[in-house]
Amino acid sequence: MIDSFFIKKVVKVNLILMGLLFTFFSLQAQQKPNVIIIYVDDLGYGDLSCYGATKIATPNVDKLSKAGVRFTNGHTTSATCTPSRYALMTGEYPWREKGRNILPGDAALVVSTKNITLPKVFKTAGYQTGIVGKWHLGLGDKVTKDWNGDISPGPNEIGFDYSFIFPATADRVPTVFMENHKVIGLEKNDTIRVDYQKKIGNEPTGKENPELLKLNSSVGHNNTIVNGIGRIGFMEGGKKARWTDEELAPTFLFKAMNFIEENQKKPFFLYYALHDIHVPRMPASMFKGKSSLGYRGDAILEMDWAVGELTKQLDRLGLTKNTIIIFSSDNGPVLDDGYADEAVSKNEGHLPAGLLRGGKMQVYEGGTRVPFIISWPAQIKPAVSMAMVNQVDFLASFASYLKVPIKNGEAADSENHFNAFVGKQQFGRSVMIEEGFNNLAIVKNNWKYIAPFGKQGEQLYDLNTDIVEKNNVADKFPSKTKELKDLLTQMDGRGKR
Repeated sequence: MIDSFFIKKVVKVNLILMGLLFTFFSLQAQQKPNVIIIYVDDLGYGDLSCYGATKIATPNVDKLSKAGVRFTNGHTTSATCTPSRYALMTGEYPWREKGRNILPGDAALVVSTKNITLPKVFKTAGYQTGIVGKWHLGLGDKVTKDWNGDISPGPNEIGFDYSFIFPATADRVPTVFMENHKVIGLEKNDTIRVDYQKKIGNEPTGKENPELLKLNSSVGHNNTIVNGIGRIGFMEGGKKARWTDEELAPTFLFKAMNFIEENQKKPFFLYYALHDIHVPRMPASMFKGKSSLGYRGDAILEMDWAVGELTKQLDRLGLTKNTIIIFSSDNGPVLDDGYADEAVSKNEGHLPAGLLRGGKMQVYEGGTRVPFIISWPAQIKPAVSMAMVNQVDFLASFASYLKVPIKNGEAADSENHFNAFVGKQQFGRSVMIEEGFNNLAIVKNNWKYIAPFGKQGEQLYDLNTDIVEKNNVADKFPSKTKELKDLLTQMDGRGKR
């Protein structure tokens, strides 16, 4: 008969071995870094103190910059919001097909639910995925929607396990929060209706009732009034579901932090798409008047505060070391974007795009060259990188790092530049296309060609010596102009406008 003491010993050893194996595999799983993309709205290359701003201080973003790689040649694909977000999600230039420009609030989903997306890369690799904040890529499969029911497809169908968003932008109706497929706080007997073509219902508008406004329109933003602010588009119903602008930043921050708290024991991917500093700029009351730059400056301070609160939470949970934080913007800056919020009169010499030419909607560098910071304390050494990098490449880069296969033809414009992103090499893309509101440019080895548009003829700039795009040398270097023109035509084969 086997000695009972011996049996107990064997059982004990087996339990210890099982525990060690469990710990080993748990550690293996946790070796995958958490990934957070903090995506700011309309933040310019010169809007942060770590990028040279002197009229405003952004200490929390600066802290990220000091801990990671700060890129001086980091880009969006486009100088407007929907196209940039489309490229970020799909790894494809948005101009390749029509219908991917700035969307109204009632647009149908423009991202394919069948193809690979950035959140699907992480989901395939075993991550919990979440989006909190601005969406602006359309919802449902048609324009007409039942806002009182389940609205899909949307973020969940392209790979996000959890979604807390507003549908488009803060200046467009419907001004409601949505969690997964449903509008939050909606009463069944107060149906929401939205129309972008004609007025519906009897609610006051900014055009007809300017006396009701607490923020006047400078151009265009004068349809249905919500929270004392005229919007683009008409809306009726959903009275108790409507948010106030002052609560946007704290609400999105709370939801982002809650997602991190709930998923701290497993790898997670969070796309935290702040609404700041897009119009209407109406920050929480504790930030009003805190900058010298009017509401636009106050919104930058609010954004920096949110970044600080999020990073403090990561510190508290012990997640900082193995969390990749990507901080960037969807396009360049704009001052007057439809509201008379003193952004121009109180600018006080601040340079939102730094020394760069242009801004939001423009194909010049100020339109697509944006703040671009990547922090990962476990792997990244602090550095400043001149590598030309683009947000469209996150998909292929993380797919390669996480060993997630991409089918042929999917994410066709995304390139693997993971080593550049984490500071292991000082070069990124050699060729990149930039999109303005309705025109394209191509950059190759720091030569930039801009196709004719409006009354402008061909433009060529040597960004090595003329970063401000002041001297058009198209006539001086005709062979280089033709080379880049032909290359743009070749690469633009599927996307003629």
